[in-house]
Amino acid sequence: MQRFKLELGSGWRLTPPQVLVIGFAAVILTGAVLLSLPLSSTAGKPTPFLNALFTATSAVCVTGLVVVDTATYWSRFGQVVILLLIQVGGLGFMTMSTLAAILLGRRIMLHQRLVIQEALNQISIEGVVRLTRAVIVVTAIIEGTGAVLLTWHWWGLYPPGEAIFQGVFHAISAFCNAGFDLKGEFRSLTGYRTDLLVNLVVTSLIILGGLGFSVLIEFINWPRERYLSLHSRIVVKTTLVLIALGTLLILTIESYNPATLAGRSWFEKLLCSYFQAVTPRTAGFNTIPIADLRPATLFFIVLLMYIGASPGGTGGGIKTTTFVTLILTVLATVRGKSRTEVGNRSLPAGLVPKSLAIAFLSLSLVVGITIALLISEGKDFLLTLFEVTSAFGTVGLSMGLTTELSAVGRALIIALMFAGRVGPLTIAVAVAQRQRENHIRFPEEAIIVG
Repeated sequence: MQRFKLELGSGWRLTPPQVLVIGFAAVILTGAVLLSLPLSSTAGKPTPFLNALFTATSAVCVTGLVVVDTATYWSRFGQVVILLLIQVGGLGFMTMSTLAAILLGRRIMLHQRLVIQEALNQISIEGVVRLTRAVIVVTAIIEGTGAVLLTWHWWGLYPPGEAIFQGVFHAISAFCNAGFDLKGEFRSLTGYRTDLLVNLVVTSLIILGGLGFSVLIEFINWPRERYLSLHSRIVVKTTLVLIALGTLLILTIESYNPATLAGRSWFEKLLCSYFQAVTPRTAGFNTIPIADLRPATLFFIVLLMYIGASPGGTGGGIKTTTFVTLILTVLATVRGKSRTEVGNRSLPAGLVPKSLAIAFLSLSLVVGITIALLISEGKDFLLTLFEVTSAFGTVGLSMGLTTELSAVGRALIIALMFAGRVGPLTIAVAVAQRQRENHIRFPEEAIIVG
């Protein structure tokens, strides 16, 4: 962790993790204020601040859980605010700040580069501004392509202006892994379960957003450089395996469920299974009613939501590379190896405890909030666990609990969505990091484990 701290006068110093935490909180509060205004709702009345805060947090944290229907409750102004919050949350407020500085011709200072490094999960500070420029360009191209395809597809179904807005909104929501939709009545994309173009465009945007920007840029440069880093290879292989495994399991479990896929064609079964295997990675759209899925499917989706997307992208969860690092470490320990190895490379020693810390803090959050909601809401265990994991993984899939939450329950989910987007380890470091590192080393003494 870089020991640099941003001086703010009077001895007040902020580390990069603290800047990220405060920055995301400021964006959320700004969005909540705007959404609470009368002109943000179709009724022309002020929105209760807790509902506005919940929606703003869900948008900035690219989650997609909602307490009011996005299509019918919010006015066009409110929907535009939500769309902007999704874009800022997906790319990160530091990326947007860097874009503004570049457009204004301002120099990117050292402390800004360190915060960008933290925000984009980069190993080194070298080239972070160049990476930020590439992120903005790649995002514009991918979202623009998705928006054009969706707008063209929906052109005859809506007036031209509405078709364009629908295309843009859903393209940005999908690429940022947000899961917000404008289809009304909390139906998500269930009306498009057999629509091949909508399914393929939305899932492609979700996958690309979840891979991570550094991976995308490496693939763009691959024809020229003929090189893919170990990180990119692990991310792509893990993503493909999880999607394939998810598709197979959902297809197997739900094919004979009369409430979901039973009695439908194999094409529809396969398309729905594929779509529902992709969205827990962490997008939140659905073409199958989530509440009708069998318990085994729901629990498997919980596991996918906990793993989430990949570092440096628009998704949440503990991240694919964290998951793989822990699995490889377990295998290395079972085989009696002292180092974790993959692809003819040894992983740095500090990577394992960091991965363990992320997984443990994340699991602690999920377990703790689940217990708290079971007490405050009194709902079914799987229903509660599903909603909590969806909030932590910034997924947005719901079995219907979100709209029924009490004020305490909504506050807990707000805090969990924030922790899931910023990262539990980042928040822990921001709160607990000391001003000076302790260089004292104590004598070693073994304890018995296992």
